[in-house]
Amino acid sequence: MTTTTFSTPRDLLRYAVTRFNAAKLFFGHGSAEAFDEAAYLVLHTLKLPLDRLDPFLDAKLLPEEVLQVLQVIERRATERVPAAYITNQAWLGSYEFYVDERVLVPRSFIAELIPERFSPWVSDSDAVENVLELCTGSGCLAIMMADAFPNAVVDAIDISKDALAVAERNIREYKLEGRVNPIESDLYENVPFKKYDLIVTNPPYVNASSMAKLPPEYLREPQIALHGGEDGMDLVRKIVAGAAERLTPEGVLVVEIGNEVEFAEAAFGHLGLTWLTTSAGDEAVFLLTAEQLQAQ
Repeated sequence: MTTTTFSTPRDLLRYAVTRFNAAKLFFGHGSAEAFDEAAYLVLHTLKLPLDRLDPFLDAKLLPEEVLQVLQVIERRATERVPAAYITNQAWLGSYEFYVDERVLVPRSFIAELIPERFSPWVSDSDAVENVLELCTGSGCLAIMMADAFPNAVVDAIDISKDALAVAERNIREYKLEGRVNPIESDLYENVPFKKYDLIVTNPPYVNASSMAKLPPEYLREPQIALHGGEDGMDLVRKIVAGAAERLTPEGVLVVEIGNEVEFAEAAFGHLGLTWLTTSAGDEAVFLLTAEQLQAQ
């Protein structure tokens, strides 16, 4: 096969879909299927608008353009690298973020709750002054919360210097220096000693059994950001245990636990978890109030 085999984006799109399906790729980082991911990678590589495939399908490509696209297709199919690491681009809602192999590809159900400002549990979004995000990774949720709570300072915590370097880049991109503060810390260890109106976290929560079954694309991500111990709740236990002394009397803790509802209920069900509705259903994100946490 040579670059002369292909002359248009239509040719490359068809080839990419076939290549991806034959390789049995996993699509869990933004695309739902091979066609969506192939279209995205073809358009991105050719520097074409990502929402306008049709006008360009039969445009004649230069040989060097064909080669560039073929290299991207091959890397995705052979190395099983998530598309976001190839393009250094990912979205949560309408927000675009820089990402690379130092952070998880952003995917959080909490992002769906931020535009509603966690109502009704947060009654006055303008009164929120201090927000703490634990395990910030690329900083995506911290940035979204800075927008949602205009009077708040957001402390964005991660144990990984590499992850914080990516977060800092995104914070600069959104011009939120001074409002979103990246802090290197093992959970609460180096967190400023003050009371927070809101603590939010999407921590490592994958249990040991599920870790052993992850597709290759997930194994390309920082494993420290995924592995939550035998039942997935190792870090969540520490977060819940330390939240009470960090929250204001009316404060709330919001925690994402993905598919680990059974283990979360076993560990914290006695506290009376409130499960928040997201596109994943009612069992991916739970909320606890400061009052509930004080009673543990």
